[in-house]
Amino acid sequence: MKKVALHNLGCKVNAYETEAMQELLEKHGYEIVPFQEGADVYIINTCTVTNMADRKSRQMLHRARKMNPDSIVVACGCYVQARKDDIPDGIDIVIGNNKKQNIVEILENYEKEKNPDAQAGTPAKQEKAAETYQEILDINHEKAYEDLHLSTAAEHTRAYIKVQDGCNQFCSYCIIPFARGRVRSRSRDSVLEEVKTLAANGYKEVVLTGIHLSSYGIDCDDNLLSLILAIHEVDGIERIRLGSLEPRIITEEFVQTIAQLPKMCPHFHLSLQSGCNATLKRMNRRYTAEEYYEKCRLLRKYFRNPALTTDVIVGFPGETEEEFAESKAFVDKVDFYETHIFKYSRREGTKAAAMKDQVPDQIKAVRSAELIELSHRKQAAYEERLIGTTQEVLIEEKIIRNGEELQIGHTKEYVKIGVKNPNNLINQLVNVEIENQLQILH
Repeated sequence: MKKVALHNLGCKVNAYETEAMQELLEKHGYEIVPFQEGADVYIINTCTVTNMADRKSRQMLHRARKMNPDSIVVACGCYVQARKDDIPDGIDIVIGNNKKQNIVEILENYEKEKNPDAQAGTPAKQEKAAETYQEILDINHEKAYEDLHLSTAAEHTRAYIKVQDGCNQFCSYCIIPFARGRVRSRSRDSVLEEVKTLAANGYKEVVLTGIHLSSYGIDCDDNLLSLILAIHEVDGIERIRLGSLEPRIITEEFVQTIAQLPKMCPHFHLSLQSGCNATLKRMNRRYTAEEYYEKCRLLRKYFRNPALTTDVIVGFPGETEEEFAESKAFVDKVDFYETHIFKYSRREGTKAAAMKDQVPDQIKAVRSAELIELSHRKQAAYEERLIGTTQEVLIEEKIIRNGEELQIGHTKEYVKIGVKNPNNLINQLVNVEIENQLQILH
């Protein structure tokens, strides 16, 4: 029985794919072990969203090789897909996107081709044994959705479900369309089968995720709303949560319909990136700040106190002090629960990398600090409104905090709550009265 260690870098989609590969390997007799010395096979699911992600991917590959020079080191995912000509030496197998489903077969084929007697054989055989085994598709022309499944998940109460891959948007700062290809949607039957399996295994909450979730179904005459309605009918699932959304999907019909679903979580991550129209245009974001604000207004019209969260990039090429001030004022106006702030990172291969007027790092740092301070104030104000209310919490785990045992979980709005209770409440939905700020955790 070979020992396999897996390490994931990047987003929830990557995490789902890593767990799915692990499940495939376990079913075929591999033993899953921690990512440390002693494994026979190391699999790193890489990320390429930023230059830092590339660097971390290379570092983890080097680390795996050092932990066991005789092991098989596998590099898969976005970094190797996008940067196939920049793969570090010493990697045995390279697997691009849409080929992770073949991980078991690829390992078996590699073992056969490697020839265990190569070191004692001819120079030609030795050279063959040293070659990197590559499985990389032309992802930009790939139309099939990769068939991966989960029956259990890393979290014991909540399961992330990948329903879509690829992106057609080509934002000027983003490399992901080149690493993930065009939009490919998972069939509704496949999604429902997985949701039913997870429900039967005790999971109460599912989170729908994808590279560009809002585009689900555009390639197969389906849509995200129809998928949500179908999942809502699955017995055992108590909560449905959505991953990151684009503003265009927030229509009156969409919001009015999901607001009537008892299982729907009023927690919406609506990508913004900038509150300034001039910056949005350079980013190729395809909406205006005014249109975005209208989407937030729609969500608040049909949901009572929904948690709206977002992403904002500071220091995008050409962002002046006036543009930043406009963006900050817009973030203040929308009144998000949480704002995730990113300093623009120049990404080779994107249009933005070649734009003039690149913003100095020290200016990015100042702008980032300003928005972080604003975000903290908004978060505190939102959480303060919960004090004195009763919230439904899905209990997920036990922790020790300041010497006391707490059971922690999240509200439907994804606010983390701590509960003192002598009974084991894990994987139960409980009503918790929020008496003070100490019950709200970060």
